[in-house]
Amino acid sequence: MPSPRIGAALALAASVWLGASPALAASVKIGVLADMSGIFSDIGGKGSLEATLMAVEDFRKLPEAKGVDIEVVSADALNKPDISSGIARKWFDSEGVDVLVDLPTSAISLALAPLVKEKNKVALFTASGTSDLTGKSCTPNSVHWTYDTWALAHGTADAITKAGGKSWFFLTVDFALGHSLERDAAAVITANGGKVVGNVRHPTDTKDFSSYLLQAQASGAQVVALANAGGDTITA
Repeated sequence: MPSPRIGAALALAASVWLGASPALAASVKIGVLADMSGIFSDIGGKGSLEATLMAVEDFRKLPEAKGVDIEVVSADALNKPDISSGIARKWFDSEGVDVLVDLPTSAISLALAPLVKEKNKVALFTASGTSDLTGKSCTPNSVHWTYDTWALAHGTADAITKAGGKSWFFLTVDFALGHSLERDAAAVITANGGKVVGNVRHPTDTKDFSSYLLQAQASGAQVVALANAGGDTITA
């Protein structure tokens, strides 16, 4: 099912783009750079593309959209920052893309934020969780739409520690999202008088979590926290 968050974000992006540059509003080209085939495709992927197309149709019904040509292109990010950066740079330099959306994994978003600023384009991060996108890696050209690790950590870790879950073990995916989620949650745990008794990091798209779970069990922690997402969370 297409995600409504993408549609809302795209409607906002089109409004901002047209409002900011009325003399250049003859066309807007949107690039949906999403995980079309990997472990995050169920929470983005083709659904993000479909939601973008739906948002464009909704926007075309508005009076201010009259005479504006909106085009949508898409590509599979393959969850690799280098590949995603190459696609984005090509879109910007030779294909006239104005706005990037979706951008799966925090590593990809962190890699693309400075490129978007350099090219003076717009990025809507709708599929990345690291709070660094609104912190040290924030730019005037990007918007972090939806959840982030600060919100997730403060909502979940705060409630659990206050309910008595004081000792924690983290099973963390070894890239930017996992690192940020563990960091932000650990700060809340410590502030509430709890303690992180251990952690272990795993690669993206791990197929067998048995050895990691045995380490978590051996730690004696009251809470085993999964600082990962998508297929990794399901498998763990």
